[in-house]
Amino acid sequence: MNKNDQIFIAQKIRSQYTEKKYTEIDELSALDKKIKLPVNIFAYTLGTVGTLILGTGMSLVTEFSDRFMSLGIITGVIGIAVVAVNYPIYKKILSSRKKKYAAKIIELSDKIIN
Repeated sequence: MNKNDQIFIAQKIRSQYTEKKYTEIDELSALDKKIKLPVNIFAYTLGTVGTLILGTGMSLVTEFSDRFMSLGIITGVIGIAVVAVNYPIYKKILSSRKKKYAAKIIELSDKIIN
């Protein structure tokens, strides 16, 4: 291991034990996370639910095709619909959250840039 690698590792370990100062970059990053995290959680949850509904419909059609064919098809179509609308809903919610916090984000980024 060369000297530069040793210095890098030492600085990395040292930074874990020193008191960190809260900067404007940290505030900007936290605000960005505040905007995107709830939307991402919603999209992943809705996508998972839609996929499970679709899978249930497929199982009903393949395993119990003699008794539950129509129920399986209806369930599968509902799952497909949920998965299909997930992305447009995600974009709409993300857009509205970005508009809500845009002024604060721009103000903080201007402070950092200038």
